[in-house]
Amino acid sequence: MPKVSLTHAAAALSRRLERLGRVSEERGATTRTFLSPAMRRATALVGAWMRGAGLATRVDRAGNLIGRTRDRRGARTLLMGSHLDTVRDAGRFDGALGVLLPIAALEVLRSRGLELPFAVEVLGFSEEEGVRFPSAYLGSKGYAGLLGRADLRLRDRDGVSVGELLSAGGRRSPPGPAHPRRELIGYLEVHIEQGPVLGELGLATGVVSAIAGQTRARVVFGGRAGHAGTTPMALRRDALAGAAEFVVAAEALARRRPPLVATVGRLTARPGVANVIAGAAELSLDVRHPADARRLAACRRLRDLGRRIARRRGLAFSMDVVQDNATVACSRGLTALLARCVRGRQGRSVALASGAGHDGVIISRLAPIAMLFVRCRGGISHHPDEFVARRDLEAALAVTVDFLARLASRFPR
Repeated sequence: MPKVSLTHAAAALSRRLERLGRVSEERGATTRTFLSPAMRRATALVGAWMRGAGLATRVDRAGNLIGRTRDRRGARTLLMGSHLDTVRDAGRFDGALGVLLPIAALEVLRSRGLELPFAVEVLGFSEEEGVRFPSAYLGSKGYAGLLGRADLRLRDRDGVSVGELLSAGGRRSPPGPAHPRRELIGYLEVHIEQGPVLGELGLATGVVSAIAGQTRARVVFGGRAGHAGTTPMALRRDALAGAAEFVVAAEALARRRPPLVATVGRLTARPGVANVIAGAAELSLDVRHPADARRLAACRRLRDLGRRIARRRGLAFSMDVVQDNATVACSRGLTALLARCVRGRQGRSVALASGAGHDGVIISRLAPIAMLFVRCRGGISHHPDEFVARRDLEAALAVTVDFLARLASRFPR
């Protein structure tokens, strides 16, 4: 097999990212949601690339794509990967980069004749973004054996539950953990930064120190529907007006307490008719902070604010947590090795805390984790303008290849 240069591998990686970005359930936009036909097409495409790199592939009961190198008797396993689903109208790098780059790295090592003394499992998780269902990480939870009853009861906008969807695909019960912890070396996730720090510093890559804690909640205001023309303002119980006041209150609270962030990304009013006062309003709430105690305190404060708004307006109020993840620290040992590889490529390494959630949050319960951030233009993500330059793809690929080679040197052959 001819030796593959990093430059050639980065160019091929760029083409694959472009091709995968065209796999979508929406015309003119990149959108792939949990177990959709578009996700099945993406899984088939990436699976073919995995097999071309010499990996044996399978799809587990949670819909995750798994590519594995040839087993060595008694060898442990290094996990690498990210998610293949997207937000609506997404860019082509978020998630996908972390699945396709390990494939490219293994192709480079294979062309150099380096046989790793451990197995590598490349993971394309079926769900991370929380788009189809009101909770994230369904794919990595399935891989780690952490899909619980509450997850299975979650329903999409068509009323289909996660459990029903898994059963329809022949997956009659949630999967158990893919590996016992003792079998695993760790997990490495390569991901775009989704922020501007690396760009400001003029660096292609950086090492993640920790992933901020995150709470997601379903907030509902209940009022009374009425005619928009005949119901006096003073007599209205407008659920949407209450929800709107809550949205502004959440924003104001977070602005007063940086680095706290609070986001309402979805708001639905019922009956949703122009000439009818909203009788009910449901919204999503996403709260994040690097310190768990402060995140939880903010959630309590927001619950109190919601109750006060509802009481003053004569509304019902509920706030149900659908996802709660503590701050996750990355492995000191794996992170130190990764930082050494970054310094070898670009002369210095910076440690970055991730405000965004990643599959590493869930996999940290199964194995120690490390994350490599890659510079993205302008810090733009979750948008079609998301972009990583070819030279930065090459830098991230070089760091990953070096990481695998240095890690291999620590194992007896």
